[in-house]
Amino acid sequence: MLRECYNYNKIAETCKTVLKKISLVLPTSKTIIMTKKNLTDIEIAHSVKPERIKKIAKKLGVDPDELEPYGKYKAKLPLHLIDDKKIKQNHLILVTALTPTPAGEGKTTVSVGLTDGLNQIGKQATVVLREPSLGPVFGIKGGAAGGGYAQVIPMEDINLHFTGDFAAVEKANNLLSALIDNHIHHKNELQLDVRQIFWKRVMDMNDRALRHIVVGLGGKNNGVPREDGFNITPASEVMAILCLAKDLKDLKTKLGNILIGLNMNGDPVYARDLKAEDAMTILLKDAIKPNLVQTLEHNPAIIHGGPFANIAQGTNSIIATKMGLSLSKYVVTEAGFGADLGAEKFLNIKSVYSKLNPEAVVLVVTVRALRHHGGEKDFDQPQPEAVKKGFANVEKHIENIRKFGINPVIAINKFPNDTDEEIALVQKLAKKQGVEAVVAEEWAKGGKGTKELAKAVVNNIKTGKNHFKPLYKWEQSIPEKILKIAREIYGANDVEYSKKALTTIKKIEKLGYAHLPIVMAKTQKSLSDNPGKIGRPTDFNVFVREIEINTGAGFIIPILGKMMRMPGLPSTPASMNMQIDKHGNITGLS
Repeated sequence: MLRECYNYNKIAETCKTVLKKISLVLPTSKTIIMTKKNLTDIEIAHSVKPERIKKIAKKLGVDPDELEPYGKYKAKLPLHLIDDKKIKQNHLILVTALTPTPAGEGKTTVSVGLTDGLNQIGKQATVVLREPSLGPVFGIKGGAAGGGYAQVIPMEDINLHFTGDFAAVEKANNLLSALIDNHIHHKNELQLDVRQIFWKRVMDMNDRALRHIVVGLGGKNNGVPREDGFNITPASEVMAILCLAKDLKDLKTKLGNILIGLNMNGDPVYARDLKAEDAMTILLKDAIKPNLVQTLEHNPAIIHGGPFANIAQGTNSIIATKMGLSLSKYVVTEAGFGADLGAEKFLNIKSVYSKLNPEAVVLVVTVRALRHHGGEKDFDQPQPEAVKKGFANVEKHIENIRKFGINPVIAINKFPNDTDEEIALVQKLAKKQGVEAVVAEEWAKGGKGTKELAKAVVNNIKTGKNHFKPLYKWEQSIPEKILKIAREIYGANDVEYSKKALTTIKKIEKLGYAHLPIVMAKTQKSLSDNPGKIGRPTDFNVFVREIEINTGAGFIIPILGKMMRMPGLPSTPASMNMQIDKHGNITGLS
């Protein structure tokens, strides 16, 4: 599959070498033709020499002495650089997408490309992203550093361990687990009911064998036997807390508020009852600081935190977003999965908690995804009728974003087999909805491929017509908030509940947490709770199987269907295609 790429000075030689290998002729224009097959993401990343992180910091007006370097090309930013006055003067842009498909949509790639495009048109911009999880990197999804010529670097560092934030979250989570089992082993003064412990251990790897386990086996000295299990690290409440904390003091308070289980009388027991919050905060004292890296075009990128979007809020930390807005005129950030998941939670939870007002929303659409939502299984072949039918999914997302007071801009993330007819059709359908649809070619051309998108987003902000408002008020009842999301965002007729879910609602109300916002946990594959319903489903109800509460992070989690908190590896994991040579050079990472 062919894409165009711009012949930047620093990658010209690499591109020429690839062209010779595949026997193509170098055109006389600024563009060259290459194949993705012959130049992988990691090869593209390696073809650009990163600038020293101190130089990137200077672009943000940050004194290099303020940095906490992690090598030459990445560093931690101190929290005192956050400036609430500057935040109000700058512009926040949220990137989301239509309902995800097997074809892939490319939110991160568009986010990085849009940031480079904004800088290309003279707007100071920084991209703020989540950190990748090792589980998907070695599983099936791959990394999350962008792709093609719209990447953040150093790519392999970002995808593998980075600055140790995920490890710190893991250790803090598992410290609490160890304290729980230790307390039960030594007298159990809090009278914890071993059948009512909600807290689980975590590790940042896909390992289905650890979903349900028994701990404490092997005799009296090894503790008290009980059922337990592992979640993947991004699913930890500690991760959610890290990304919603305002500062170190707030982090400590939220960690102390974690509900770990119930005692023999059915009363709640919190992490603070085990005096765990200080030690957990100590483990997270560096992880709370956002990480500064760069794009391939040497523009600033801040990467921090990584909660999943189908079981948590799915966005980077409040601290990272505020840091970006304190240092840049424009900040581009993303929320996980489709607009019904990540964007809904970003707007109803993160924006309200942080008092941030996004001024623009970019809705990423691909022709391939529209073919899929139009019912075509072969989404690599031109199918104008399927594209037209699949656009119904986009129409629903446009409606949803407008309910938050914002008229979106559509980014058509271009792929090689998109036809001019199909692209023109998408633009025509978008225009009927009163939305501008702009072709984005960041994968092949970097920032030069998103200049028109950048101009469209800036103009969208300049209209002054976007005025963010949340969908619901937190003080509404739990069923009212759930129904609001189900009807307004998913398009459901009604909400049905299991007896267990209804009982849990009463318990939450009794505990005094009914005022918390809602994090709906559902499949990302459909607007409904049925992954098989593609496009724009109608005439359906959603079913709340059970409800959990994250008292530390501060939200209620209705679970629609069976949500997986510990993924498994596929039959052929991505790790099997990775190699490292004697010099430490890595290949096969994507």
